[in-house]
Amino acid sequence: MGGLLGLAVGSFLNVCLSRWPEGESVVNPRSHCRSCGRTLAWWENVPVVSWLALRGRCRTCKAGISWRYPLIELLLGALWATIAWRTIAWLTDVPLSTLGLADGLVRSIGLFMLSWLLVALAILDAEHLWIPNSITYPGICIGLLLTGIHFLLMEWEAEGPHLSKLSTLMNGFLGCLIAILISAGIVLLIRWTYWLIRRREGIGLGDAKLMAMLGAWLGLSGALLSFAIGVVLGAFFALIVLAIPAARRESETWLAAKLPLGTFLCIGGIISALWGQPIIEAYKRWAGF
Repeated sequence: MGGLLGLAVGSFLNVCLSRWPEGESVVNPRSHCRSCGRTLAWWENVPVVSWLALRGRCRTCKAGISWRYPLIELLLGALWATIAWRTIAWLTDVPLSTLGLADGLVRSIGLFMLSWLLVALAILDAEHLWIPNSITYPGICIGLLLTGIHFLLMEWEAEGPHLSKLSTLMNGFLGCLIAILISAGIVLLIRWTYWLIRRREGIGLGDAKLMAMLGAWLGLSGALLSFAIGVVLGAFFALIVLAIPAARRESETWLAAKLPLGTFLCIGGIISALWGQPIIEAYKRWAGF
């Protein structure tokens, strides 16, 4: 069920990603071919299946339909199926109280939302080098809200709903704010250092806001892991591009080229959100902590 819902949500995300950069509404008009403008029939909007049935082309004007459409639908379907599976396994394996159950469901809903946000930001940065404030700012606020709910439920689980115990909630908020500031500060520090050396912008402010969002959702350790994974993936991608003969012949152009760091940070964020704790624990054992 989670996978099917993810496919449907991925289909809607495709509409958003096609229309947001153009400043269009995601509600009106109805889904249509971006080339000839024909309104699509219902069966042309079935996730993945329609793209395969149409062989990746509009049935009227034969214009190509980007592979991005089925890819995002399959990606979100796989992510949401994974989150749903883990939630079901957790519910059946661990005896929970009512408050513990509520906390676990809140965290699972948060994972569904975060994966949607990160996939959206990854594609927007990859295609347009654009990390919109309209996603990162609400994302930071939602992350703070879910963190507050988590600490509130955990406090009530341990001590009961006493106002005198809300100091734990405030400490949780404070820790989340610190994670946001440090996560964004890392990117800002690199940006400032690069400007001092090269006298030009090296990292966009959108990447700092994205890191702040990751700090709000994943905490400091999760955000730092996302950053490490993103930097490694970005460096690996840059090496692959550099290995292309045409890129080596135009080295000056390549050195000035912009890479979508936000896309790699989003990939790191997804990995950290789903498997971050085992990765961190494995690193601690390897490092002898």
